[in-house]
Amino acid sequence: MPILGGMPIDRIGRADVLRVLTPIWTTHPETARRVRQRMRTVFRWAMAHGFTESNPAGEVIDGALPPMPKVRAHFRSLPYQEVGSALETVEASPASAAAKLCFRFLVLTAARSGEARGATWDEVDEVGQVWRIPSERMKAGVEQRVPLSSQALDVLAAASTLCDESGLVFPSPLKPGVPMSDMTLTKILRSTGLAERATVHGFRSSFKNWTLEQTETPWAVSEAALAHTLGNSTEQAYARSDLFKRRRTLMQLWADYIAGCQGTGADDAST
Repeated sequence: MPILGGMPIDRIGRADVLRVLTPIWTTHPETARRVRQRMRTVFRWAMAHGFTESNPAGEVIDGALPPMPKVRAHFRSLPYQEVGSALETVEASPASAAAKLCFRFLVLTAARSGEARGATWDEVDEVGQVWRIPSERMKAGVEQRVPLSSQALDVLAAASTLCDESGLVFPSPLKPGVPMSDMTLTKILRSTGLAERATVHGFRSSFKNWTLEQTETPWAVSEAALAHTLGNSTEQAYARSDLFKRRRTLMQLWADYIAGCQGTGADDAST
C-alpha cells in the first residue's frame, strides 16, 4: 500500500486535499494548479492499481475551492492533442516550403517566432544536435542551447535545399537574403483557419500544458525549455545549470508525441 506523508493513500480524503490547496488557491494560483494536477496524477495511478477507490483531488472538490483571481488574457493556443493535426494542416497548405518548415521547426523546438525565423546555419550543430541561439537574439539576453530532436533535424535537412547566401535556415521566399516577416507564419494560420483558435506564440503554451499533464517533467526543466528566466537574481546565482540533458530527453518526447498524434486526429494518450 503506497504511503503519502505517513498516511496510507486510501485514507486521504477531500478534507486533507483541501487543507493543502485552500491556503494557496487564491494567493499562488499557478502553484496551486500544479500541485492539484500532480495530486490528481498520483491518485489516478493509485486507483488504476487498486490502492484507492476515489480521487479526492478531482472534480469532487471543485465546489469547495474559492474562485481563482482573474488573470490577464493569454495567447490563444490549441490543446496539445491537436498540435500534430495542426502541423498536417499547415503542411497541406499552399504556403512556401520555407514558411512551412519554419513553422514545424518552431513547434518542435518550442521556440519563439523571431528565434526560429532568424535562425542561421552557423548557430546549428547538426553533429552535436544542438541549436545555439546567441544572447542578442534572445528575449532574456542570455544564450540558449536548444536540443534538437530527430524530427527537428529532419526539418533542417529539408531546409538545407533552401540555402542562399544569407546563411539563414529559413530565408524569406519573397525577399531573398532576409528573414521572413513576422506575419508570414501568422498568415499560414489565417489561411488554414487555425488563427481563430491559436496564435503562433500559443504553440509554446500547448507545449507547456503537455509537459504538465502528460509528463513528470520538473517545472524548472519545462521553463528552461521555453527559455524563461528562473527565480530571482539570488536563485539564478546558484542555479546556473541550463538542464540541457534533461531538456534533450523532454524535447524528443515532445516530438515523438506530436508524430504519434499525426494521422490519428486528437489523441489524449499520455506519453
